[in-house]
Amino acid sequence: MMKITLSALFSWRLHAVVLVLACLAEWIGIAKFDIGIGTMVLLPLLYAFVFATFFNPNIVSITKNVVGGAGNRVAAQWILIFLMPFIAKFAVGIGPKIHDIIAAGPSLLLQEIGNVATVLFAMPVAVLVFGMGREAIGATHSIAREPNIALIADRFGLKTPEGIGVMGVYVMGTLFGAIYFSIMPAIIASWNVFDVRALAMGCGVGSGSMMGACSAALTEILPEHKDDIVAFAASSNLLTYATGLFVSIFIALPFAQWLYRVLTKHRKHAAVQANDEFVSLSDNEEVVLSLGQTLIALVFAGVMMLVVNWVGTGTSPAESFLGMLILLVCCVIGVLIKNVVKLGVPSIAWVSVVAICFALPAMPMADNVIAATDKLGLLPLITPALAYAGLAISRAEVNLFKKSGIKIAIIALLTFTGTYVGSVVIADWFL
Repeated sequence: MMKITLSALFSWRLHAVVLVLACLAEWIGIAKFDIGIGTMVLLPLLYAFVFATFFNPNIVSITKNVVGGAGNRVAAQWILIFLMPFIAKFAVGIGPKIHDIIAAGPSLLLQEIGNVATVLFAMPVAVLVFGMGREAIGATHSIAREPNIALIADRFGLKTPEGIGVMGVYVMGTLFGAIYFSIMPAIIASWNVFDVRALAMGCGVGSGSMMGACSAALTEILPEHKDDIVAFAASSNLLTYATGLFVSIFIALPFAQWLYRVLTKHRKHAAVQANDEFVSLSDNEEVVLSLGQTLIALVFAGVMMLVVNWVGTGTSPAESFLGMLILLVCCVIGVLIKNVVKLGVPSIAWVSVVAICFALPAMPMADNVIAATDKLGLLPLITPALAYAGLAISRAEVNLFKKSGIKIAIIALLTFTGTYVGSVVIADWFL
């Protein structure tokens, strides 16, 4: 792990590029297309990500002097910083809907089992079509976020075929997960088959950016249900942090191993040897921020978000300042709790809990909190994070994407589709 100076963290070129691209993306706005099988929604976060890749020195070498190598390395840390206020905004929406969420408790709890559908959707293709070996187990047992990587590392090791598989899907999720979740759920919602609450619950996959992209797309298709979508998506995502790893340990991973054994009996050809290029990603040096740097960065992020929100919603920074201040207070408290309570719970989970408490009906300031944060749009708060994501793509990830070809990308998309569809179907069944 590598520490970094404040001057490198606050590289003016990096943040200037992000601010311009995020504002441009918000100015372009939302585009909707009827594609026959449903309605495709293109959100500003997609534009921001795509625009940013053109300024990434690992993708377009002639732009290496724009953000520089240092900017590329610290961009990943800014993704989490900008996601914190966004998650807080979502969590505030849980408070007023707390009674509805409690009433839907069984659906919220049981829809997590739907994540097993990642195996059903992706494993047959991985084994029977692409001829993958045991890396298919790591690649298909989940959507491969950090807790799942830890599970595979502990159970098998990252230098094993299972480790190679989980790292491959992890990289694809990092590169394209939020983009895919901004498109696929909107198409499914346009079919008018599932309860809107089930569609929202399916967004809670344990990734802040994916959940945000998913729920933002749903609110564009179903604007009359915006409050329900925000509340149930955020609740499901928070619950996933608590239960998702246990579902992977006791249900998804054993099921993936069993199905792999069954499918290999019907495979005509020997497994294709895994590409150990995936493993090299675990050797990348990670930039770590101190507590003080994190708190300063949150304030800086709040200022940038006010500007992007101004472009996206037309609400001036003066009008939305109080709402942003409330979100930042939730973030600061959440970060401090995470540093004091050593339970391995992510910062954004604590931020969510704090923001929920602020907006509970029993709290005397709840109405003021909700009114103030309503001045902030959902999309403008996540758009800058996707711009940083485009700039944060490393050389190792670029090389991995080139060498892995289309196979791992297809498997990743199938796992993403499986976790969403599976969760939605189960949630809808119990509502």
